[in-house]
Amino acid sequence: MDSWFEAGHVAIVTGGSKGLGKEIARELLTRGLHVIIDGRDGRLLETAAKELRQGGDLITIAGDVSDKEHAHALIAAARELGRLDLLVNNASTLGEVPLPRVDELTKGTFEHIFDVNVFAPIHLMQHALPLMQQSSIATIVNITSDAGVEAYPTWGGYGASKAALEHISRVLAAELESPSIRVLVADPGDMNTQMHRDAIPDADPSELRNPADSARALLQAIAEMKEPYGRVRLADLVLA
Repeated sequence: MDSWFEAGHVAIVTGGSKGLGKEIARELLTRGLHVIIDGRDGRLLETAAKELRQGGDLITIAGDVSDKEHAHALIAAARELGRLDLLVNNASTLGEVPLPRVDELTKGTFEHIFDVNVFAPIHLMQHALPLMQQSSIATIVNITSDAGVEAYPTWGGYGASKAALEHISRVLAAELESPSIRVLVADPGDMNTQMHRDAIPDADPSELRNPADSARALLQAIAEMKEPYGRVRLADLVLA
């Protein structure tokens, strides 16, 4: 499993201050990668960094992925390290909670959801590709949701954004001329995270997946990927 993740490789993980993003960063650090993470809350990001830096070489950049200059700063940090082998577009937003029905979804909320969940990953991928093309093999991971393929009441805004991200991912994989870049769409399932608690406050935590398990499953899926494009439900993977 670990043959793809070589010491010295460079990864960007957005939304790395908590939840799945933090656990992905932790797993990558243990494998010797240089990891760049971001987060909107600077204090929360630095709290996570104090913990994660015990495992390896970590760079933190506070900011919002929908801010174009912040995206440029993430790519610039990777460029300073001389390469970019993995980009994980993990940061996302529910828009507002409680989640509104479609007939109550305002244009402003819908635009904000798409700014963070769709347009920001697209912008980051566009600026990451030239650097990633210099690697012998590189992977873009876009974190999605079953709400992007299933119709759940009140999940229209978030689900529509994930459906859009998935289709953009498929098209990008079809367009890429470099066979060294793969695109993986990963659905982590219901996890015990703050985002899930915000969306479904009465969910039983004992029935929710540990984000650390999803992070390990994601790295397994990346290592086992053989096609230019793939979609995986991380909950379906049996961890080695």
